[in-house]
Amino acid sequence: MTKILLVADTTAVLAELTAVVDDDEREIRELRSGAAVRAVTAEFEPDLVITDSQVQNMGGFAIAFELANEESGGRLPHVPVLVLLDRRADVFLARRAGVEGYLVKPLDPVRLSRAVERLLAGGTFRDESFTPTTVAAG
Repeated sequence: MTKILLVADTTAVLAELTAVVDDDEREIRELRSGAAVRAVTAEFEPDLVITDSQVQNMGGFAIAFELANEESGGRLPHVPVLVLLDRRADVFLARRAGVEGYLVKPLDPVRLSRAVERLLAGGTFRDESFTPTTVAAG
């Protein structure tokens, strides 16, 4: 069974995520505190962490850094992280944090499902839906 850890401090975001990712083949655990992610990851051993970029006491980027530090120290196995970004400008921070995937809000169930499937399969997901288009000069 696939295990997914959802991290957000708002009921609406957790409900939206759960509605998309929950099925009979997945075990879902929800957290409202970023500071608890390391301990819950050690105990729950998720296959994927999906976190909001803004969580009251420890946001998605800090969570990604902490999990990477724990992995590099041999205290936790690698866990892919998908961060939900509030704005396109946060893509820079997501890349610096080394996350395997990011989505820019508002959330779209199709993009979220696609991102989850790619990350669970060992891939990456970069949300390009709000990238400015380039127009060639005529």
